[in-house]
Amino acid sequence: MNVDWTTFWPRIVESTGETLLMVALTLLFGSIIGITMGLLIFVTRKNNILENKFVYQILNVIINIIRPVPFIIFLVAISPLTRFVMGTTIGTMAAIFPMTIVASFTIARVVENNLVSIDPGVIEAAQAMGASPFKIIFTVLIPEALGPLVLGLTFVSVSLIDFSAVAGTVGGGGLGHVAMTYGYQRFDTSVMVVTVIILIVMVQLAQWLGNTLSRKIMRR
Repeated sequence: MNVDWTTFWPRIVESTGETLLMVALTLLFGSIIGITMGLLIFVTRKNNILENKFVYQILNVIINIIRPVPFIIFLVAISPLTRFVMGTTIGTMAAIFPMTIVASFTIARVVENNLVSIDPGVIEAAQAMGASPFKIIFTVLIPEALGPLVLGLTFVSVSLIDFSAVAGTVGGGGLGHVAMTYGYQRFDTSVMVVTVIILIVMVQLAQWLGNTLSRKIMRR
């Protein structure tokens, strides 16, 4: 049976808000953790300012293990941990936990790749001037990589919109849950079309915002 759109729109609006909440909080927490890890894995590389082979290898291995795992499999695999930490595996807040883990390691690799592209001469010049490792991190590395990093975070944001839809299909809430419950399971094409259009608009807005912000940063 097709839904009555005169009464169903509030559910669409609510689900859109849940999706935006999942993406925003995941990006916030994932950026804090991921940028920290990315900086750490870069500065502990061989011949870098805080070289530490043990720390580098541990972080590198963990990132390489988690990143290739498809999100739907990872979501199910860590459901016991999600239940332990969040108290449930159902709902918007429960979906944020696995999404944050995946986002953190993705962002960490994005940060590392951006930092690797920085001219080593800039770091060497800062060292020659007597700058401490932490001063180099905050006054050289982060400013130099900020523009490309924003583009990287934009890419991650788009991926998170996809992840939120996947999480919704297994009880995570948001537009994915609406599409699965009211569209796919009830064979209502109109619900599927509306949710897909909203997701496309969200992706386009995220990409536009990221591109605009990145251009402004790199022009400075």
